[in-house]
Amino acid sequence: MYTQEQVLEIFARTGVLLEGHFRLTSGLHAAKYLQCAQLLQYPHEAGPLCEQLAGYFKDAGATVVAGPATGGIILAYEVAKALGIKNIFGERENGVMTFRRGFKVEPTDKVLVLEDVVTTGGSVKELMACVKEAGAEVVGVASLVNRSGGRVDFGVPFKSLVNLDITTYQPEDCPMCKDGSVAYKPGSRQV
Repeated sequence: MYTQEQVLEIFARTGVLLEGHFRLTSGLHAAKYLQCAQLLQYPHEAGPLCEQLAGYFKDAGATVVAGPATGGIILAYEVAKALGIKNIFGERENGVMTFRRGFKVEPTDKVLVLEDVVTTGGSVKELMACVKEAGAEVVGVASLVNRSGGRVDFGVPFKSLVNLDITTYQPEDCPMCKDGSVAYKPGSRQV
């Protein structure tokens, strides 16, 4: 069982935890950023972390693990593999989260939703809505990182390997901007 400190050491070693001046998808600025895709370059590091996440939900009765594209795809696959159950992913079509590519859940399914980083919980909530719309049950939510500061409630058990509270700033209040630094936008959604 990895401690939060050990997970953060793995994140540092694999390039997940970045320091600098970042513009987040929300438009806010921060001095730290999590690029969890970096971890996935190292299956020997990512695999055991996903096994630990799976262990949190081994008794939840899940029949499917679903992750939102793109951050949750590989992680959900690894957790499903550890649990010995089906894996699918949701993706946005015309801005709306949906199951495509023939993926579906049945009304009898019990679904574990998996995400890389939870900040506002938006993608997870969208995916949960897809599951509920199909008549299936969400039995839990798991993520590598919870950076919501405890502000997100999914109404089901929620477990993360790491809880981080990263300070964010409105651009007009950002001390790094005031020092003349220009914010960089990493990540998959360029908005």
